[in-house]
Amino acid sequence: MIIAQTAAVAAVVLTLGQFASLALAALRCRSRKAEPPSPSAQGISLVRPLKGIESHSRATLAAALEIAYPGYEVLFCVADAKDPVIPLVEEAMAKHPDVDARLLVGADRIGANPKLNNMVKGWREARYDWICFADSNLLTPKDYLTRIRAALSPGVGVVSAPPLGTEPEGFWGEFECAFLNTFEARWQYAVDALGMGFCQGKTLFLHRSLLRERGLSALADEPAEDAALTTVTRAQGHRVRLAAPPFAQPVGQRSASGVWSRQVRWARLRRATFPYHYAPEIVLGFFPAAIAFAIAAYGFDWPLATGLGVLFFAWFASEALLARLCGWPLTWRYMLASVLRDFTLPALWCAAWADDSFRWHGAELSTGDAPHHIDAR
Repeated sequence: MIIAQTAAVAAVVLTLGQFASLALAALRCRSRKAEPPSPSAQGISLVRPLKGIESHSRATLAAALEIAYPGYEVLFCVADAKDPVIPLVEEAMAKHPDVDARLLVGADRIGANPKLNNMVKGWREARYDWICFADSNLLTPKDYLTRIRAALSPGVGVVSAPPLGTEPEGFWGEFECAFLNTFEARWQYAVDALGMGFCQGKTLFLHRSLLRERGLSALADEPAEDAALTTVTRAQGHRVRLAAPPFAQPVGQRSASGVWSRQVRWARLRRATFPYHYAPEIVLGFFPAAIAFAIAAYGFDWPLATGLGVLFFAWFASEALLARLCGWPLTWRYMLASVLRDFTLPALWCAAWADDSFRWHGAELSTGDAPHHIDAR
């Protein structure tokens, strides 16, 4: 009986946690109009690290040059002079000659993280003290910088934002969105609503003074720059705040192996940098709650099939409601992908603990790679 009672409590707690996280995310992520920036607003340097051509590269490059903000520059950073994205960057800049934009090429190794190494030259060359790093596959809206600045408040050291998966093609594109949107973004905004926000590498907005002692070298102490920036920010007594609603990342065509590889990489990085926060992720998703309910139903002689059916419907219907309220992509394939996503979560959690290695843009890396302390101010 004790086992059944414990299982019943666990099922209730996990289900309430699901609904609470969805409610908190809905409060944060409803679309809202940003106030136009003041003509005297402080300038911002937008740094975009690039590597290779992606499915929507032309659109994302052009969007960075079409932001409505009174004083900003765009710094496109590429590590390899032979990178095929360079002609696309030059083409985009030629179509927007009125925008202050530069292409910076070259590698500056300050650690094992290739993305961070590519970001360094943008940090060094930035004209303004407010600097925003935006990933290459982020489709920045015209009010991008305005919304980022609006998220600043007393005590906030960094403004960040998770991506919103959009424009999926095929089932595996929907599968990617099922991870990005009503799972990862939802939990990040729920945690942020409780005052415990953390950095997401898609968008990182900060003042240069936050890293005044070591520059970007301070972010080489961890395998992921966003985790390192979270640690640095909190160590200085500041908070991380998420801009809302999230910014679009066109997903396009995906493969099952590609989605799995990315999720394993992110899971291993979370486990390596914040293991005590990552460990409880094993109870997220539908199946831990369903198992707990099944044990309770067996002990209390409840109708198992009916109870699981009601739980299943409420669980995933509430996710669909969040997507609908926030205007996020929602199709019947997305709902099937959400069920498959939850089915894979236990395996993903185990894979994160099983190994330290991962692939990033073709490079073999490890969460245990030692940092290199080279000045990057």
